[in-house]
Order: sequence, then structure tokens, then C-alpha cells
Amino acid sequence: MANVPADLKYASSHEWVRVSGDIATVGITDHAQAELTDIVFVELPQVGRKLAAGEACAVVESVKTASDIYSPVSGEIVEVNQPIADNPALVNQSAFGDGWFFKIKLANPGDLAKLLTPDAYKAQIS
Repeated sequence: MANVPADLKYASSHEWVRVSGDIATVGITDHAQAELTDIVFVELPQVGRKLAAGEACAVVESVKTASDIYSPVSGEIVEVNQPIADNPALVNQSAFGDGWFFKIKLANPGDLAKLLTPDAYKAQIS
């Protein structure tokens, strides 16, 4: 069973969100990285880019497939995790830690209410 931390919110497209103040950190879930298998390339969004909730903004490629990464919330990208572009295996090694993708300044905190709870996400992937 995949790790699903209880302190995060989840998108049905397998991104996780950790909120601190008005900044949300976004990554892909343990389940998603396991399904992708060995990640070999990550394309991150540009800092300063404004996104709508659900908008594709990054790409992850594995030995198995390539997938778009969607922003679970609307806002402006304020930081990207450059180390995962240099070492994509960090996503496999630490999906909820060093493998985060980007930080976004929330434009609409109400977007968070539309995300899945840990229990709802567990039900989706079971």
C-alpha cells in the first residue's frame, strides 16, 4: 500500500499539496511515482508563471511513460525544485520530501476545499 501522509491534500491526478501560510508546495504522490517506475526526466514550470487549478505545468518522464503534472491550485509559481531536474531519481526516493516539484502562491485558497482528503485519496488508489 502506498504511503499517504495524513497532513496533505491530494488531487485526483495524483499530486499532493502541503500548505504553509499562502504558499502551497506541490509534488506527486508515492503511488504515482511507484506507477511511473524509474523517473528519468523532470521538466519544471517557470518561476513567475501564473496557473489555473488543473492546468498542466510540468512533465515527468519515466522508463515506462511520460505524464503531465497539473497544478492542484491556482496561483503564481514562486519556487521550483531544481535538484529534481538535475537528479530525477529524487522523486522516486522521496516523493513527499526532497522530491517536491514547485511552490505556488495561492490565488484562491478555496481551491484547497476541492482537493481530496487522505482517506478519499486512499479510496481512489485502492
